[in-house]
Amino acid sequence: MILEFLYPLRHMASWLGWLNVVRYVPFRVIAATITAMLISFFVSPWFIRELQRKQIGQIVRSDGPETHMVKSGTPTMGGALILLSVLLPTILWCDLSNVFVWATTAVTVGYGVIGYLDDYLKIKAKSSKGMPGRYKLLGQFVIGGGVLAYVFFARDHVPADWWELRNRLGIPFVAFAKHPVSLPVVVYYVFALLVVVAMSNAVNLTDGLDGLAIGPVIINGATYLVWAYLAGATLGIANVAQKFVVARYLDIPGIANVGELSVYCGAMVGAGIGFLWYNTYPASVFMGDVGALALGGGLGMCSIFTKNELLSAILGGVFFLEASSVLIQVTYFKMTGKRIFLMAPIHHHYEKKGWPEPKIIVRFWIVSVLLALVSLSSLKLR
Repeated sequence: MILEFLYPLRHMASWLGWLNVVRYVPFRVIAATITAMLISFFVSPWFIRELQRKQIGQIVRSDGPETHMVKSGTPTMGGALILLSVLLPTILWCDLSNVFVWATTAVTVGYGVIGYLDDYLKIKAKSSKGMPGRYKLLGQFVIGGGVLAYVFFARDHVPADWWELRNRLGIPFVAFAKHPVSLPVVVYYVFALLVVVAMSNAVNLTDGLDGLAIGPVIINGATYLVWAYLAGATLGIANVAQKFVVARYLDIPGIANVGELSVYCGAMVGAGIGFLWYNTYPASVFMGDVGALALGGGLGMCSIFTKNELLSAILGGVFFLEASSVLIQVTYFKMTGKRIFLMAPIHHHYEKKGWPEPKIIVRFWIVSVLLALVSLSSLKLR
């Protein structure tokens, strides 16, 4: 919005020439990050008071760790403010004609609505169950499937370079151009949808301790910011007519328009940092499903559009571990009647073993940083 409004004004007067800067993606990424951080940081106190006034408090699982009973009644659904802090700066600073930004924000909003309904039902019924899982999954598949169908099959409305690469699978640490892995479009479409839904639910399962989920979300968002920018970056070189295409040099998927997605990622990072100020242990507000499902869906879309769908399992290793621990626990219990972990998701297992909550949180953050560095190393280790 700001790009469309301010950029044309640069020719109206010589002193407005500085407005030329708004056309550069790095400037708008920084602006979106700062805007999101300020919104999240300064609006949160009022938002928390409103949640308290309306008695929108956390419903604690009856079978959870005893230490969690003190969390009962803590304001929840703080993810609604995170969504505002992500979406508003994105709309303000992005190129509004970019299909990748609109598709990602559409999934973010849609999954946020599902999370809101889930949180609402929990509070209304004063139960930790909320919306039945099958209905949540159905909503996620319908929304994600509809948005992905548009970018996979609406040829006249997507960039040509995306159309050529849309069914190409990015293999971690393998040169993209030299070892192409192409799948039938329908097969890749189904795979992409599963990635988005899985990431959304994995983030939601991770959101069980104060700041545990938002930390890796920030780290993942920052990493996708780098990948999105490099995928679309072209650099002008003095005395050379051609542009230097960064993606071609790094041998990663080059999709010019996907660089705009880094504005969305910057907003996610900024909103997450602002929220973490109040969500850090002991939390003054919880994210709730409205935030976790939405942010996870957004990260999943980023992994598809930057062609890092498989590498996302490494980058989002904390999310993958949390989700896997639940699947393993449930499957093993149904088969044997016994448990592998003291409690799932796995962060509760460490709580049951006596680890203090802050220690679990910080250690999971450290692991997430390490996995992000390993993932970024794939830019050169190919």
